[in-house]
Amino acid sequence: MKKVTLREYSRLRKLSYFNVMKMVKNGDVKSEIVHENGKDVPYILIDDEIEKEIDKKIIESNTQKMTLQEENNLLKKEIQRLKAELEKCNKRTVLA
Repeated sequence: MKKVTLREYSRLRKLSYFNVMKMVKNGDVKSEIVHENGKDVPYILIDDEIEKEIDKKIIESNTQKMTLQEENNLLKKEIQRLKAELEKCNKRTVLA
């Protein structure tokens, strides 16, 4: 097993530091806290088998196949929803 800091792990996996912290707190990755220079520094223990499982989770959550037309329709619906929400906010500020 190899020990790396949270920052190093986030660089290795190309994840945000915040997401790595959440993974440690949820227990998705093995970690240990080492007392260095008067501070508690969390280290992630890298194990090959566990890393393969984590890779699968990351890849599954990021890959959702869509055609360009489907994605375009989804974005248009989101724009309409946001316009309606903005209109409601504008009405509230005018009435206030």
